[in-house]
Amino acid sequence: MRRNDYDVTDSIRTTDPAAVGGEVLRIYRGLYNGSPVPELERAFPDTGTLYEGRHPDYLPCDTEYHDLQHVLDVTLAMARLMDGYQRARHKGDAELPRDVFVVGTLSALFHDFGYLRRRHDHRHRFGAEYTLTHVSRGAAFLRRYVSELGLAPLAPAAGTLVHYTGYERPAESIRISDTLLRRVGQMLGTADIIAQMSDRCYLEKCRDRLFPEFVLGNLAGRKQAKGGRPARTLPVFASGEELVQKTPGFYQGAQKRLDLQLARAYEYAAQHFGGPNPYLDEMKKNVAYAQAVAAHPAEGLRRQPPSTLAPEATPYPKDLVKL
Repeated sequence: MRRNDYDVTDSIRTTDPAAVGGEVLRIYRGLYNGSPVPELERAFPDTGTLYEGRHPDYLPCDTEYHDLQHVLDVTLAMARLMDGYQRARHKGDAELPRDVFVVGTLSALFHDFGYLRRRHDHRHRFGAEYTLTHVSRGAAFLRRYVSELGLAPLAPAAGTLVHYTGYERPAESIRISDTLLRRVGQMLGTADIIAQMSDRCYLEKCRDRLFPEFVLGNLAGRKQAKGGRPARTLPVFASGEELVQKTPGFYQGAQKRLDLQLARAYEYAAQHFGGPNPYLDEMKKNVAYAQAVAAHPAEGLRRQPPSTLAPEATPYPKDLVKL
């Protein structure tokens, strides 16, 4: 049986930066003749330092859904998609240069960095309060970080690529002129979807972790009065349970996004694995599981997702899930 803290192949521990980093480096070296990649060798330990709160400028990650496991899972999926692209390029497709592979990986690794709070942040108690702006915050960090690693010419592209993981801009409207970089962006948006929706504990995480983040980010909860009149409710979810119930509908929308806006980049996973696409298979299992739970709610969701938050991270208020 697949373990809760492992990837879709049950072979890579997705809560461990060293384990995921080791697999990504293996994929990289297989593509680029074993050449050194000091940027990624540094980036994975840096990610652990930042998310665990050991960096002098940032507090530990406190978003239980958009946590260390999520970004590592997305990064692993991204490396696999880029590997599939490079190994099965069609005639006329651009070759994936070494630096673009590195920047694509970094964009995945830090795509949700915008949820982390600075230590001097006194305006927000929780990282999830940055839900509506986290992509732009992450883009700003990436531009600085990629430049610091010696890849300054690609720093602007890195800041643009992360917008493929957000919904504030339609993917086709993201301004990026380079055809290859646009394809890398589509891979990144794809990796973000297929990694989280194939997580073995996806439904439990939606109910118990994502919904509180939506509440803190003003995307769920009760209607708020504004100017004496009821404000339009931003959310479509009133509870964690409703979020699970609507998973099949969300899957249909996600599949449309994967096929159209992101141009079926998920097919590169099949090229990486040599035939099967375990990401799509596990996504379908989760949708079927959501339908079964909706039909028999008494049976509930019992899987226990791993926790990656540092002990000093401030937990969500318990009453958030009751809104």
